[in-house]
Amino acid sequence: MNLSYAAWAARWRVPLGFALGAGFLVWSRPTARLLAVGGLVALAGLLVRGAAAGYLEKNRELATAGPYGYTRNPLYLGSFVMGAGLALAGGSWPLAAAFLILYALIYGPVIQREEAMLHSQFAQTFECYAASVPLFFPTLLKRREGPATGMGFRWARYLKNREYEAALGYALVMLFLAVKMRLS
Repeated sequence: MNLSYAAWAARWRVPLGFALGAGFLVWSRPTARLLAVGGLVALAGLLVRGAAAGYLEKNRELATAGPYGYTRNPLYLGSFVMGAGLALAGGSWPLAAAFLILYALIYGPVIQREEAMLHSQFAQTFECYAASVPLFFPTLLKRREGPATGMGFRWARYLKNREYEAALGYALVMLFLAVKMRLS
């Protein structure tokens, strides 16, 4: 992994996401069917993100319970599913392709960088966890063996991690797409 590129990707992931979002708002072409199906897919991603945020104590504890028992990166997985759903709802295939490319180029290195940080911070505990839980795509058949760390989902963690911002963003994008569809 190129550490300078990973650091760049981590720094620019949000501004690049906003730039893609601006293009999405201009070039999206929602239909009722795409809005319904894409909205449900995006909602599933939002729920994964929300569940993960309620288990996460950033930089204090290695989260392995809840969604973290199925994938080491449920927040990023939720973001991917949410973004794919919104891209589908928007009905612009070039923008959907741009999302997939941007996601791979930005979040691949960011995930690797965070893995290295977690390994240095939690050492042996992280190695055991990483050996039994997939990096990104979850397995629903086999959960992590051994005790899960963390005390379960907490709304206070959800709020502290500001996950409500993703829910607000989802609601605003869906509202925008519905209005754009009606005006078309």
